[in-house]
Amino acid sequence: MRVPFRGGFWSHRSDEGTKMRPKPLAAKATPGERVVKDIRRATRRHFSAEDKIRIILDGLRGEDSIAELCRKEGIAQSLYYVWSKEFMEAGKRRLAGDTARAATTDEVKDLRRESTALKEVVAEQALEIRLLKKSMIADGGDGE
Repeated sequence: MRVPFRGGFWSHRSDEGTKMRPKPLAAKATPGERVVKDIRRATRRHFSAEDKIRIILDGLRGEDSIAELCRKEGIAQSLYYVWSKEFMEAGKRRLAGDTARAATTDEVKDLRRESTALKEVVAEQALEIRLLKKSMIADGGDGE
């Protein structure tokens, strides 16, 4: 006996070798759930470095509690503490004299261009030296 179900038929015969298993019903999001998910995704904010510094400095001033500051800014306290830790570590590195920074893409492009040009100059000079050596050998090698 075959019993219909959503997605196919379920076989109740015991003489069949394998039984078809029903596919689990996919939990499709209702339109309302999709809207909420889209709003959550759209409201995920990206803070600029200036905003992060402002928030951290407000927290360090201590005028409001960290919880109150985070509620006002719309961020989680854990995010505040991550930013604060990064801020403090960057300050320590800077004071210790570690001034290394990441190069911008324009700087990298310029450096690569310059490197390529210098390699070409070196290759040309190496070729010139080789040709001069060969011409000296062909002339007898006196060089005078």
